[in-house]
Amino acid sequence: MMRVGLYKPVHVKTVRSQEIRLLLTARKFVQSKILDSENNLRGLLRNFGLKVGAVTRLQFERRIVELLEQSPHLRLIIEPLLEVRRVLREQFQHLHKAMGRLAESDETCKLLMTAPGVGPMVALSFRAGVDEPARFGRSRSVSAHFGLTPSRYQPGEIDRDRGISKCGDAGIRWVLVEAAGIVLRVSKKSSPLKSWGLAVARRRGMAKATIAVARRLAVILHRMWVDNTPFRWEAEAA
Repeated sequence: MMRVGLYKPVHVKTVRSQEIRLLLTARKFVQSKILDSENNLRGLLRNFGLKVGAVTRLQFERRIVELLEQSPHLRLIIEPLLEVRRVLREQFQHLHKAMGRLAESDETCKLLMTAPGVGPMVALSFRAGVDEPARFGRSRSVSAHFGLTPSRYQPGEIDRDRGISKCGDAGIRWVLVEAAGIVLRVSKKSSPLKSWGLAVARRRGMAKATIAVARRLAVILHRMWVDNTPFRWEAEAA
């Protein structure tokens, strides 16, 4: 089976990339547990007619304490759960700050963060996902590797578009789409990438433009990494 080519070589991530991935996974895990604890608290109080409502993360605990002022028995049960949430938030802040420090100390991440919409989480995720830029012969292959390229459904005489392939690492695909959304909707600074994305949005809609910008951003980040050049905010003359 090896001789006839049924097996292909698989890239093994470096220890550095695995360490970065571990930090990002731990941060995401704690963040999800914070959300679970808050939803659990909302559900428990709703059974007694107590609605937390729309509050910020900082006002969440204060709002629950206000609701429990007239319910001492419920307070004995809810206070330990609030303490669990408080500890989770503290540990999340530690991991979040560690992520920022790691990105600032890594030369590759600092280079990638010169691109619009790319912060510490996007830069670290992309660095850990690609690991070694030389393993991609073309920068266009990076977007396909992370499932951002269109796929086709062609059984028999049917031929229609099925959207993006969604293959590869879903986490990296998600952060690239988030970065593309920031470029199109949040960023005020003009760039060739934003101008191109807005032109696509006028023709095809914002949803498809966001995917298109994410796909192009993956190509740009890989090219920046290979050439060791920062993002060019102004288009150069041909």
